[in-house]
Amino acid sequence: MTDSISIRAYEPRDLPETARLFDLYRQFYEQRPDLMHAERFIRARIENGDSVVLVADDGEGTLAGFCQLYPSFCSVAAAPIYVLYDLFVERRARRLGVARALLAAARTRALADGKVRMDLTTAKTNVTAQALYESMGWRRDEVFFTYTLTVR
Repeated sequence: MTDSISIRAYEPRDLPETARLFDLYRQFYEQRPDLMHAERFIRARIENGDSVVLVADDGEGTLAGFCQLYPSFCSVAAAPIYVLYDLFVERRARRLGVARALLAAARTRALADGKVRMDLTTAKTNVTAQALYESMGWRRDEVFFTYTLTVR
Protein backbone atom coordinates (compact mmCIF):
# COMPACT_ATOMS: atom_id res chain seq x y z
CA MET A 1 0.00 0.00 0.00
CA THR A 2 1.20 3.49 -0.65
CA ASP A 3 2.41 5.38 2.40
CA SER A 4 -0.02 8.21 1.70
CA ILE A 5 -3.15 6.14 2.50
CA SER A 6 -4.09 5.36 6.10
CA ILE A 7 -6.95 3.29 7.45
CA ARG A 8 -9.00 4.84 10.24
CA ALA A 9 -12.46 4.89 11.76
CA TYR A 10 -15.13 6.95 10.06
CA GLU A 11 -15.52 10.52 11.32
CA PRO A 12 -18.54 12.79 10.70
CA ARG A 13 -16.53 14.88 8.21
CA ASP A 14 -16.25 11.74 6.05
CA LEU A 15 -19.96 11.58 5.20
CA PRO A 16 -19.81 13.14 1.70
CA GLU A 17 -16.84 11.03 0.61
CA THR A 18 -18.14 7.83 2.20
CA ALA A 19 -21.53 8.38 0.54
CA ARG A 20 -19.78 8.90 -2.81
CA LEU A 21 -17.90 5.62 -2.42
CA PHE A 22 -21.02 3.82 -1.16
CA ASP A 23 -22.89 5.01 -4.26
CA LEU A 24 -20.10 3.67 -6.49
CA TYR A 25 -20.17 0.38 -4.53
CA ARG A 26 -23.90 0.05 -5.16
CA GLN A 27 -23.37 0.80 -8.85
CA PHE A 28 -20.80 -2.01 -8.96
CA TYR A 29 -23.67 -4.27 -7.88
CA GLU A 30 -25.86 -2.88 -10.68
CA GLN A 31 -27.89 -0.37 -8.68
CA ARG A 32 -28.74 2.97 -10.23
CA PRO A 33 -26.70 5.98 -9.08
CA ASP A 34 -28.36 7.82 -6.20
CA LEU A 35 -25.94 9.88 -4.16
CA MET A 36 -28.64 11.35 -1.90
CA HIS A 37 -29.92 7.87 -1.04
CA ALA A 38 -26.37 6.74 -0.32
CA GLU A 39 -25.77 9.70 1.99
CA ARG A 40 -29.05 9.15 3.88
CA PHE A 41 -28.25 5.47 4.30
CA ILE A 42 -24.72 6.00 5.62
CA ARG A 43 -25.83 8.84 7.90
CA ALA A 44 -28.59 6.67 9.39
CA ARG A 45 -26.28 3.72 9.99
CA ILE A 46 -23.82 5.93 11.86
CA GLU A 47 -26.41 7.92 13.81
CA ASN A 48 -28.27 4.76 14.85
CA GLY A 49 -25.08 2.90 15.74
CA ASP A 50 -26.03 0.17 13.28
CA SER A 51 -22.60 -0.24 11.75
CA VAL A 52 -18.90 0.43 12.02
CA VAL A 53 -17.30 2.12 9.03
CA LEU A 54 -13.57 2.14 8.33
CA VAL A 55 -12.14 4.43 5.66
CA ALA A 56 -8.98 4.57 3.58
CA ASP A 57 -7.84 8.20 3.82
CA ASP A 58 -5.43 9.53 1.20
CA GLY A 59 -4.60 12.55 3.38
CA GLU A 60 -5.83 15.02 0.78
CA GLY A 61 -9.53 15.09 1.58
CA THR A 62 -10.47 12.21 -0.70
CA LEU A 63 -11.21 8.72 0.54
CA ALA A 64 -9.84 5.83 -1.50
CA GLY A 65 -12.10 3.15 -0.05
CA PHE A 66 -14.20 1.98 2.85
CA CYS A 67 -15.64 -1.06 4.55
CA GLN A 68 -18.77 -1.38 6.64
CA LEU A 69 -19.25 -3.89 9.43
CA TYR A 70 -22.65 -4.82 10.83
CA PRO A 71 -22.83 -6.32 14.32
CA SER A 72 -24.67 -9.62 14.49
CA PHE A 73 -24.59 -12.91 16.39
CA CYS A 74 -23.76 -16.51 15.66
CA SER A 75 -26.28 -18.66 17.52
CA VAL A 76 -24.21 -21.82 17.09
CA ALA A 77 -21.14 -20.20 18.67
CA ALA A 78 -23.42 -18.22 21.01
CA ALA A 79 -21.20 -15.22 20.41
CA PRO A 80 -21.14 -11.85 18.64
CA ILE A 81 -19.80 -11.51 15.10
CA TYR A 82 -19.43 -8.85 12.43
CA VAL A 83 -20.86 -9.13 8.95
CA LEU A 84 -18.52 -7.36 6.57
CA TYR A 85 -21.16 -6.38 4.08
CA ASP A 86 -19.52 -3.55 2.17
CA LEU A 87 -15.96 -3.29 0.92
CA PHE A 88 -15.09 -0.94 -1.89
CA VAL A 89 -11.90 0.64 -3.23
CA GLU A 90 -12.04 3.38 -5.82
CA ARG A 91 -10.59 2.39 -9.17
CA ARG A 92 -7.60 4.79 -8.88
CA ALA A 93 -6.50 3.09 -5.65
CA ARG A 94 -6.89 -0.54 -6.66
CA ARG A 95 -3.88 -2.84 -6.64
CA LEU A 96 -2.20 -0.63 -4.02
CA GLY A 97 -3.09 -2.79 -1.00
CA VAL A 98 -6.00 -0.63 0.14
CA ALA A 99 -8.52 -3.49 0.30
CA ARG A 100 -5.99 -5.66 2.12
CA ALA A 101 -5.39 -2.86 4.64
CA LEU A 102 -9.14 -2.34 5.14
CA LEU A 103 -9.63 -6.07 5.74
CA ALA A 104 -6.75 -6.16 8.22
CA ALA A 105 -8.18 -3.15 10.06
CA ALA A 106 -11.61 -4.79 10.13
CA ARG A 107 -10.08 -7.89 11.72
CA THR A 108 -8.30 -5.76 14.32
CA ARG A 109 -11.54 -3.92 15.06
CA ALA A 110 -13.47 -7.20 15.36
CA LEU A 111 -10.96 -8.50 17.88
CA ALA A 112 -11.06 -5.24 19.85
CA ASP A 113 -14.88 -5.32 19.86
CA GLY A 114 -15.01 -8.91 21.16
CA LYS A 115 -16.29 -10.51 17.97
CA VAL A 116 -15.46 -14.17 17.41
CA ARG A 117 -15.80 -14.15 13.64
CA MET A 118 -16.46 -12.07 10.56
CA ASP A 119 -18.63 -13.22 7.68
CA LEU A 120 -18.90 -11.82 4.17
CA THR A 121 -20.45 -12.65 0.85
CA THR A 122 -19.33 -11.59 -2.59
CA ALA A 123 -20.49 -12.12 -6.13
CA LYS A 124 -19.48 -15.44 -7.65
CA THR A 125 -17.96 -13.50 -10.52
CA ASN A 126 -15.80 -11.29 -8.26
CA VAL A 127 -12.78 -13.59 -8.48
CA THR A 128 -10.29 -10.80 -7.73
CA ALA A 129 -11.91 -10.19 -4.34
CA GLN A 130 -12.17 -13.92 -3.68
CA ALA A 131 -8.44 -14.35 -4.25
CA LEU A 132 -7.71 -11.52 -1.82
CA TYR A 133 -9.99 -12.94 0.87
CA GLU A 134 -8.50 -16.39 0.57
CA SER A 135 -4.95 -15.00 0.67
CA MET A 136 -5.82 -13.40 4.01
CA GLY A 137 -7.17 -16.57 5.60
CA TRP A 138 -10.86 -16.24 4.81
CA ARG A 139 -12.39 -19.63 3.97
CA ARG A 140 -15.13 -20.18 1.44
CA ASP A 141 -18.12 -21.94 2.97
CA GLU A 142 -18.55 -25.25 1.18
CA VAL A 143 -21.22 -26.58 3.58
CA PHE A 144 -24.01 -24.02 3.68
CA PHE A 145 -26.04 -22.32 0.97
CA THR A 146 -27.13 -18.72 1.34
CA TYR A 147 -30.75 -17.88 0.64
CA THR A 148 -32.51 -14.52 0.47
CA LEU A 149 -36.16 -13.56 0.53
CA THR A 150 -37.31 -10.18 -0.69
CA VAL A 151 -40.18 -9.05 1.53
CA ARG A 152 -40.81 -5.67 0.03
